[in-house]
Amino acid sequence: MNLSRRSLAAIALASLAGFAFAQDKYPSKPIRLIVPYPPGASTDILARSLGQKLSTNMGVPVVVDNKAGASGIIGTAALAKAEPDGYTIGIAVPSTHTLPVALNRKVPYDPMKDFTPLSIVANNLLAIVVNPAVPAKTLRELVDYAKQNPGKLSYGTSGTGTAQHLVGEMLSQFAKIDIVHVPYKGGSGALNDLIGGQIQVGFVVVPTVLEHVKAGRLRMLAVVDDKRYSELPAVPTQREALPGFSPKTSWLGVFGPAKLPPAIATRLSAELQKAAQDPQLSHYLNTHGMPVVGSTGEEFAKRLREDVEGWTPIVRAGNIAATD
Repeated sequence: MNLSRRSLAAIALASLAGFAFAQDKYPSKPIRLIVPYPPGASTDILARSLGQKLSTNMGVPVVVDNKAGASGIIGTAALAKAEPDGYTIGIAVPSTHTLPVALNRKVPYDPMKDFTPLSIVANNLLAIVVNPAVPAKTLRELVDYAKQNPGKLSYGTSGTGTAQHLVGEMLSQFAKIDIVHVPYKGGSGALNDLIGGQIQVGFVVVPTVLEHVKAGRLRMLAVVDDKRYSELPAVPTQREALPGFSPKTSWLGVFGPAKLPPAIATRLSAELQKAAQDPQLSHYLNTHGMPVVGSTGEEFAKRLREDVEGWTPIVRAGNIAATD
């Protein structure tokens, strides 16, 4: 069947009108929020509390979908392949986006091109902790002790090339100390051995150690952030504890797939910022070691570039290769 130019133009205009109508009615069905890690992780805690607030504010269910595996890669790849219609978004951390670029790690998506950055919802606070048997009450004392005992201190992380590993490597390079990295298959094994004294130092996510620190089973020397953590106000930031030492704060962000319509991306970004600033949600996340940020999509995209530029020299200097 042959169609005239006028008919084709009419069809095109009708399609555009339908698309605009769909955007005006957005959202009109449940939104899926992919979490690339298992239940109980900080990403899951964020997703479930954030999802409830988004659902209330946007008037549709927000369904949390845990798609764990391969250190977050499986769920993140699923997000990259989702339809860019605003009904599938996902939680992300540096290990799923900026660290693969810095490590030149092969993943089944392009971390910088296959997604639409929407917002950094919160910081995922990292802390430097030691077993109480270590005779160091401050980060400076830990550095001095390490210099006096080269190779005798070890730190555990959930794997080579993780954010925790790179903070440890950055400290080693900055302070010119020799502390041994011990990669574990998961964070729980490293934490158990840290509490038990088999390893002495940890670069850890605050929510996983907060209760152990308050109970005296671990000693926190510094938090990796631009300001002190309100739940532990006596603990200095890394810059206060060791001037000049400035690793990047870890973040918890939300992405959509690439090619999200600008109107939908703007709406989602605004809703995420609104949710993050809600007093009840903000308090809940903060008490769990996730101080809220609520950035714009443009600020998030800028942060991604800065992270890659900041971590790449550390990776190269340490000759670090990620393990799959």
